[in-house]
Amino acid sequence: MTSSMTAFARVQVQEDWGSLVWEIRSVNHRYLEPHFRLPEQAREIEPGLREVLRKQLNRGKIECSLRLQLAEGSQKLNLNEAVLEDVQSAVNQVETWFINASGVNPLEILRWPGVMENEETNLAPVHAAALEAFEQAITQLINMRQREGAELKQFVLTRLNSISEEVSTIRGVLPELIEAQRQKILDRLEEAKAELDPERLEQEMIILAQKMDVDEELDRLDTHVQEVKRTLDKKGGIGRRLDFLMQELNREANTLSSKSINAGLTRSAVNLKVLIEQMREQVQNIE
Repeated sequence: MTSSMTAFARVQVQEDWGSLVWEIRSVNHRYLEPHFRLPEQAREIEPGLREVLRKQLNRGKIECSLRLQLAEGSQKLNLNEAVLEDVQSAVNQVETWFINASGVNPLEILRWPGVMENEETNLAPVHAAALEAFEQAITQLINMRQREGAELKQFVLTRLNSISEEVSTIRGVLPELIEAQRQKILDRLEEAKAELDPERLEQEMIILAQKMDVDEELDRLDTHVQEVKRTLDKKGGIGRRLDFLMQELNREANTLSSKSINAGLTRSAVNLKVLIEQMREQVQNIE
């Protein structure tokens, strides 16, 4: 299925340990370029996140942001009783030296290095939830990319059909245009035949024949149109190939324009280039 590279996804999770929110934005890019903004508690899962992206996506600049809020009380403070006993012993010794020593402030004791310890929070459930939510967000992102990709595919197919119609129109009027142009040249040559060298006349007719021959360009336009349609039905990343085919279509349209023998053919060549440019702009967003 044709996929766009432009999409957005958001997934929120609420658990006993707190909450997290994933927001993922995707825009077009030549290669897969992921960027992560993670809180310190989730840094260690970044390699796993990158692996998920690498398996699911081929191209695009992907900005992934994780907001994590741990519930109050999830981080507990514990007293280190061994250190506390040492502090108390030291206080007792000081009091034997200073009879009028004032009482000990408990808050000052708590500030003593090592008396209070942070109980290490078990982040395994948080990491597991973050990975699962990330995969959900990527699935959501892919679905949105595919929906937009289907619209882009239809847009391109409509222009391809218009190109085929324009080529068919050119083929239909080309014999009449060529004959009219030939007769016009012959009439001019007839008026000037007494002054025109026969060898030069032959050269002019050869040049005219070459200039009027656009069958090859029309055939290649038809071939490229069919190849674009086949590419749109392929799986995986097709954006780069489509971009190349747009260049080839434009090349043939330019050649057709350079061989134009009247205003009608020039207009047709311009119409072709407009249609190709419209496709090229949209193809830049296809994965």
